Order: sequence, then C-alpha cells, then structure tokens
Amino acid sequence: MKRRIVMSMLAGVTLLASTLLGTGPARAADVPAEFGNDWHDPVTAAPPVGKPAGKHCEITVAQAQFRDFTPYRGTYTPPGDCGERWSKVVLRLDGKVKGRQYDRLGYLHVGGVEIFRTSTPQPSPDGIEWSVEKDVTRYSDTFRGRQDVEMLIGNVVDDTYTGVLDVKVTLTFYQGRPDGKSPDRVLTLDGDSALTTPRNSERIVAEVYATGSGGGCEEYWYLSVPDPAPYSCKAGRGPYREVQIRVDGRLAGIATPFPTVWTGGWSNPFLWYVIPGPRAFDIKPITYDLTPFAGLLNDGRPHRVEVSVVGVPEGQAGWSTPVNVLVWQDERRAHVTGQLTVHQEGDLTDASDYTPPGPEHRVDTEGAHRLTVAGYVDTSHGRITTTVGRSLANTSEHRWTDGETSDGLKATWTDDESVTVDGRGPARSTRTHRIYSMDGTTTLGAGDRLRTVLTLGDRATTVESRGGRRTAWSRLDDSYTGDATYTANVPRDQRHAVGTTSERYRLYGSHGCYDRTLTTAQGVLTGDRGRC
Repeated sequence: MKRRIVMSMLAGVTLLASTLLGTGPARAADVPAEFGNDWHDPVTAAPPVGKPAGKHCEITVAQAQFRDFTPYRGTYTPPGDCGERWSKVVLRLDGKVKGRQYDRLGYLHVGGVEIFRTSTPQPSPDGIEWSVEKDVTRYSDTFRGRQDVEMLIGNVVDDTYTGVLDVKVTLTFYQGRPDGKSPDRVLTLDGDSALTTPRNSERIVAEVYATGSGGGCEEYWYLSVPDPAPYSCKAGRGPYREVQIRVDGRLAGIATPFPTVWTGGWSNPFLWYVIPGPRAFDIKPITYDLTPFAGLLNDGRPHRVEVSVVGVPEGQAGWSTPVNVLVWQDERRAHVTGQLTVHQEGDLTDASDYTPPGPEHRVDTEGAHRLTVAGYVDTSHGRITTTVGRSLANTSEHRWTDGETSDGLKATWTDDESVTVDGRGPARSTRTHRIYSMDGTTTLGAGDRLRTVLTLGDRATTVESRGGRRTAWSRLDDSYTGDATYTANVPRDQRHAVGTTSERYRLYGSHGCYDRTLTTAQGVLTGDRGRC
C-alpha cells in the first residue's frame, strides 16, 4: 500500500492561545486508556502577552463563521475613547469548532496590512474552544485611521467535514506613552510589487509572513526529495528552502523559513489535539533589515520589492509571502540621502544526494548561503551606517522504505543574523543565532497501526551590545515531544488511539526568566509546571 506519511490539509495561517483553557491537570486515575470523543482545549506553554495597567479600550475587528473560502469583510474604526497614542495594542482571537475538520490557515488584514496569520486546531466531535493573543503594537500607524478589514480562514464544510470555524477577533488598546520602538509608517506593496517609501526614511524593515501551505507538498517541504528518488513528494533539487527578498532585482535579504508542523502533520492528528508544535498557531514573520538600501529607496520613486522561495519547482504553488514594510522617519529632515556601499553574496549551496535502497531509501541534504550588505544614510543627527550579515545552513537525513510504510527525518536549520549600526556614539549591534530542529519517524505496522514519534525545536539566542560591551541578552528554547499511535483506514471510533505529548518553553536572559512545561496523555492535560 502506497502511503504519503506526512499529510496535513491546510488552507491559510497563525497564532495560538498562551493561556490555559479549561480545568487544570488531571489525576493519573482520570486519564483514559485511549482517546475518546472529547479532549482538553488547545494550550501552549508559551508566555501570555504582558498587559499594562491603566485605561484600555476593546473593539471587535472581525467576527465570522468560516464555512468556505469567502472572506469576511468589514470596517475598522479607531477607538475614540483611548486617543491615538497607546503603550500597547493586543490582538485576541477566540474560536470554537466541533465535529470533523482539517487544520486550516487564515489571515487578518487591516488597511491591507497583514497583522495576523493563524492556523486552526482539529476539533473533537463534542467541540473545542481556543484563543490566541498577539502583541500588534508595531502596527499602531495602521490603527490610527479608518480602514477596510479582510479576514479569511479558508474552510470546506460538507457531509464528511462538518466543522464550522466560529471566530471573533478583538483589539485592545492600552492608553499611554508609546515605547518609542514602533515604526512611524507601515506600508504594503502595490499590485506590481512596487514600494514607495517616504523620502526621509532612516530605517526600513520588511516582514514576510512566509508559509508553505495549501494542501500540496510544500506544506511539508522539509520531506521533499530530488527527482530521481521514488517518493510521493518530489521537488526538483530536494528539500532546501530559503526565503529571499530583492530590491530592484538585487538580493537584499535571505532567511530560513521555520519548518512548521501543522495540526494534521506527520499523518497523525493525535499528536496535536492539545499541544500544537512550535509556532503552529503563532506564525511569526521573517524580518529583513533593508536600511542599507534606504538611500536608494528614498528617491521618491516606486521600487520593485519581490519575495521568492529557493527550491520550489518552477510553476508550482504552495507558498504565501505577504510583505509589510516598517519605516522609521527623520522628523527633522524632508529628504534623507544615502548609498549602498557593500553587497557581498556567497555561493548558494543546495545539494541533495539520493542513495538507492538497501533496506531503505535515503536522501542527504546540505544547504548554505551567506549575504552581507551595508549602506549609510545622512540624517539630521549625522551619518548612520548599517551593516547586515546573514548566514544560513541546513543539514538533513531523510530515510524511508518502499511504500513509505516507514518514513523518518532528522534535520537541523541555522539562521545567523547580525545588524550593526554605527553613527553618533559607540556602535550598536544585535546578533541572533537561530536553530530549528526536527527528528521523527512515522511507521505503518501490523494491523494498520500507525505510530509517530517526533521531537521539534525552536531555539534562538540574541545578544545586544554597544561599543563592544554586552548590554542585553535573551535565550529561547521551545521544545516539543510527541508519541502517538492509532489504527489507520478505519472510522474515527475504531482508531483506538493513544498518545503522549509535552512542550517545554524556556525564555530567559537579562530581562528575567520564564519556564513552563505542559504534558498530556490521551488528550488529557496531565501536567502544568513552572520552574522560574
């Protein structure tokens, strides 16, 4: 029997509940022998969004029941009772669904700006509820005026897939002094991928909500193989993916996409019913510091900004790459001039070697790329030079048997980024070292018992320095582990599924410590432990 082991049916994207829903951990005696018709509402070990004290205003920005691919459209009006200056703006999605449904992807646009991208959990017959919070303060410029709203979580409802996605999204505005970190303008590209920045821009950052999705093989791009290999998902050269951004055709930024596993991933929804994989409900955008190009972009003319994904076969769909552009302006100068001074691109390594089968097939992949750009802007407070360096690497080992009855991957991705700003006073730098990891195997055994054992990692270390001396640092370690088994190719009530999952989310550094671990068994929350 030919099986595609890792299958997840998605429709569109991001953010997950950070607060515990429902009751606390169950006693061991209350854990069932196998999954039933209901399970604990989705939770994540990630910290909740911090909220300041004081006056706040809440408005509903979208409310809809998604049954198909018809977007919700409405109008956003600023909260008059909270003014136009906010210390924080927090988005919250509350959702509920019951019956049978795939995981789906969705987005929320306000004034054309993508402020939120989310995926959904898969429901129980009795129904689940979940919530998601996100700090969206950086989009404050968009929120100051009346705007069109569009939201979509593409869905299919029929006699088999009965789950209607009932969601409500609110924005809460906390009145107070802005933190000074939010951009002055938030821009989007026009239909021709053209960008026109204010002529006094002194810092420019692009963010791209890049997701491989849509029901095809790019949902699990990390498992694709080169053309000669006999596997159900082929992608020309293999699984190496890199998200690139170009300005007027010149490479301006490179990044590793996060290898998200959605809540139907690895052919085993029982892994994700309670605890999703890292970022599954919180799709963070890739950010690119384009400040070295500010001198070119500030000429008052439109410039072409394009995003592409290395490794996707020509003509094949499956990636969404919406772009927002965040701009900080020099309020004392009408026109900030400058120049791109350094552009050094290393050779792109993208090699996947197929080893014909002995007992199993194997593809080994090595990928790497480097880019350094630098430029200056002449501002009202002097010449500022920004240097951005990025170095990417990927190694993976993919093994599978004939018929894909056993399918395993061990992979690591690194994304190292440095941004140095040199001008008035000592030079400031931020260095970020990101490591993403995946190690798992799915096996279809006797009696069609399908078992998946999987670990996922999302790690990052960030160090800020000034004049060569460290001023701040943080370290993130978000780790997921799951082991679930069920009988495939039978109705839901005959699957006899069992599974244990856990997530430990650690975030610590110069600003404090957060450490929380969640554990589940057969859909029941069995542990919730904080260590800081």
